[in-house]
Amino acid sequence: MRPVQMGLPRVRGAVDVTDRPDVPELVDRFGRVARDLRVSITEKCSLRCTYCMPAEGLPAIPQSRLLTADEIVRLVRIAVRDLGVREVRFTGGEPLMRRDLETIVGGCARAVPGVPLAMTTNAVGLEHRAQGLADAGLSRVNISLDTVDRAHFAELTRRDRLASVLAGIRAAARAGLTPLKINAVLMPETLDGAGDLLQWCLEEGAHLRFIEEMPLDADHAWQRSSMVDAQRLLEVLRQRFVLTEAGREDPSAPAEEWLVDGGPATVGIIASVTRNFCEDCDRTRLTAEGTVRSCLFSDREIDLRDALRAGASDDDLAGLWRGAMWDKWAGHGINAAGFEPPQRSMGAIGG
Repeated sequence: MRPVQMGLPRVRGAVDVTDRPDVPELVDRFGRVARDLRVSITEKCSLRCTYCMPAEGLPAIPQSRLLTADEIVRLVRIAVRDLGVREVRFTGGEPLMRRDLETIVGGCARAVPGVPLAMTTNAVGLEHRAQGLADAGLSRVNISLDTVDRAHFAELTRRDRLASVLAGIRAAARAGLTPLKINAVLMPETLDGAGDLLQWCLEEGAHLRFIEEMPLDADHAWQRSSMVDAQRLLEVLRQRFVLTEAGREDPSAPAEEWLVDGGPATVGIIASVTRNFCEDCDRTRLTAEGTVRSCLFSDREIDLRDALRAGASDDDLAGLWRGAMWDKWAGHGINAAGFEPPQRSMGAIGG
């Protein structure tokens, strides 16, 4: 085992898979199959959201430890061709901080034609790159936006960049990076403005999803007692909108959908703490350093980067990846006695 920066996850070698069925997919011991790949490509970010990063940002990862564009493309190809992955999403930090993002997207689009390639972004600067990313093969974007109040935005992100975010959202729509999804983290500071954010999204044709805040902040300041839960959000939104429960289209989808004023528009609520969906989780994650992380809350990681650079074959890498996912936890355990948050914050893991 060896330490990894930005927390000290336990980086492990091959997992014992003697009891694993001989199937190519990323199956785990609880019968779940991972088909949704999240690829973090950097720890850097242009914002400093209080629930994600410390004010000074995360410790820098040396360039030599980051996966290169070619390495990312190779691992994405293996994931799709050999492991049954059906959708890929690029995350960070902030993916737009990588100057070679268009190269990464274009390489993956050529390597896995027809597979949806998405990106989670804060949209700062996206207005200048949206069309180029679409031309490279990006399918759609998820954009993090917690408030449309400029003062609240500056306070939460420690940066006065709301105008750039809104311009980026509109540029993404013009470039066809749709359906546009807006992700908002539920916090006491922004609860009163939740209705304004939903109204803005309805007017812009974007699909808003509220997310219960999870204990993934770098400062480890999260407290269950101060968390805004899904039920409280519904009470606030219903003061302004008629909401009708619509459920989930896909059991693996994290958001419960609600028709707004009779539809067809909906708002999603991802109740990851109070109504967790771990039993249907279908995600696998690559960190920016090339380790497989089977669960957001597990600090156990399997190193693919060093194996790749040591000359491992595609079959070898696929085998390591299968072992990592076979070892996946049953759930995040936030509500269990003795729960401890992971060492890595969300910004270091990738969403």
